[in-house]
Amino acid sequence: MRFFAEVNKQAMRFMSDEHFTADGTAIQAWASQKSFRRKDGSDDGYGTDFHGQSRTNLMLESTNDADARLYKKSCGKDSKLSYLGHALVENRNGPIAAAMVTHADSLGERDAALLMLFEKQQGRSRRITVGADKAYDTKDFVRTVRELNVTPHVTKNDHGRSSNLDRRTTRQPGFAVSLSWRWLIEKGFSWLKQTGPPRQVKLRGLEKVDRLFVFSCAAHNLIRLPKLMAQPPGGLREQCA
Repeated sequence: MRFFAEVNKQAMRFMSDEHFTADGTAIQAWASQKSFRRKDGSDDGYGTDFHGQSRTNLMLESTNDADARLYKKSCGKDSKLSYLGHALVENRNGPIAAAMVTHADSLGERDAALLMLFEKQQGRSRRITVGADKAYDTKDFVRTVRELNVTPHVTKNDHGRSSNLDRRTTRQPGFAVSLSWRWLIEKGFSWLKQTGPPRQVKLRGLEKVDRLFVFSCAAHNLIRLPKLMAQPPGGLREQCA
């Protein structure tokens, strides 16, 4: 989106071009649970009474918004018709460097992160880093980001299995630094959902929801700019390489 690009041109001098964090957040769709019905159009009560029935995105879709998917962000949460909003946040001061929306599914967060990192690395030869939570500690993600000339600073998921990160990455001082500043992306998501419209969008369709989310990310950066401009010279936080 042009507005997002223009805002980020102004924020560029406050942003590191080397250290980022990636994450995704669920966006509740403007669709009711009762609209989730069989794709073949049969109406036998399956779409309105889910008691004892299995609900899957392969068999069902919303009649309100066909792009919405039934999704829950974590265990213990209710499944809701949703999209996934994704952001790549700069680790020095927290502006959002890239944003996009995808369908809500288990692979959405990692696939979106790879797309944003690919765009960020276009025309660059210098390696960058990306911090992320343990959901990104998969063999495919770690291998692919390295192929993109990106160092994965991902929280190790070694609960009942081996992490896909080895000592060549985790022993570096920058690994701990990246993980310590992952909260910056949660701060951005918090603003988007409390102040902006992405908590539950009032638009339907992937393209429209994507535009709204990216516009909201641009607004977040625009509001942050005056505070960044007021910083004294040399006040930017230095990061480990």
